[in-house]
Amino acid sequence: MLDDKTGYIRFTSFTNKAFTEVHDAVVDMKENQGMENLVLDIRGNGGGLLIEAVKIMNIFVDRGQEIVSTKGKIENNNRSYPTSVTPYDTIMPIAVLVDSKSASASEIVSGSMQDLDRGIIVGTRTFGKGLVQTTRDISYNTKLKVTTAKYYIPSGRCIQALDYTHRNPDGSVGHIPDSLITEFKTVNGRKVYDGGGIYPDVFIESEKLSKLTSELYINDIIFDFVTDYCLNFDSVPPAGEFVFSDSDYQDFINFAKGRHFTYNTQSEEFLNKLETIAKEEKYYNKAQNEFNALKSILANDLNKDLITFKDEIKDLISEEILQRYYYKKGSLAYNLKADVVVKKAVEILNDKARYNKILSGK
Repeated sequence: MLDDKTGYIRFTSFTNKAFTEVHDAVVDMKENQGMENLVLDIRGNGGGLLIEAVKIMNIFVDRGQEIVSTKGKIENNNRSYPTSVTPYDTIMPIAVLVDSKSASASEIVSGSMQDLDRGIIVGTRTFGKGLVQTTRDISYNTKLKVTTAKYYIPSGRCIQALDYTHRNPDGSVGHIPDSLITEFKTVNGRKVYDGGGIYPDVFIESEKLSKLTSELYINDIIFDFVTDYCLNFDSVPPAGEFVFSDSDYQDFINFAKGRHFTYNTQSEEFLNKLETIAKEEKYYNKAQNEFNALKSILANDLNKDLITFKDEIKDLISEEILQRYYYKKGSLAYNLKADVVVKKAVEILNDKARYNKILSGK
């Protein structure tokens, strides 16, 4: 429970137990913990079993409602997947959290939730993976995976991104020309569009890590420090009470320096590439003084940066520590305290007028 009224469920794939576990969690929080609103977090969920997505939607929508259909060039591949049992709750306000790594079955849940105006979608545009693939036996005991159909959600739009190749660096859907996009309508008449995944009703990006913090993580400086840290403590307080102090952070700074850690900012990397190109094109000698001046201006200061980005580095260290002692649940509980997307979802769920206004298209 995020507060007295709002429950939170997160899962990372649609396995054959996804429906059962989500259903049991919803029932427990509503009947035993007073849940009135639900945040369903499928950020980073790459999908899985289609039928589990349909079953999960069946918890919240009436029996007999088509959730997804598959359509291909061969008629035998055309199928409809309606809900088949009595739902548990068709009224409770729901916010579904998505990002650029939410794909396939995640897009069936978020897309049908949006098309049926059953809940609001919060986050960033989803990945856009709406292909049905079938394996065919070929020679030498091998198989060929063939795309045989695409996923279509209740409004009639297709989940699949139109452009497979020109994606953003984070894997999200790139720019799609307006001329290629088709407009569709939700149950309440809201305008939604195809062309690339599911676009959220409330767009809000998670905060990105600085280059320094990313490099500390990628180069295992944080991992190795936490390993040493945990050797000194049999236990630590849970997420709501744990504090990684400033003196602990100074120990981390000393640890990083002891590992002779260095890094380049993105500006420095691009300047180095430009310098290489200038030398190849024989312009470098004319601009050598300017290059040297830019290098001096753009050079990172590790001591300064370790202080500037202290808060986000401490958060990442704290998350890693709590994961060692309380496993995934511990790190998630810590992250929720500062998760801007979760906070926005809870804010809207607790403001019924605003929630209803989004779903009505006004």
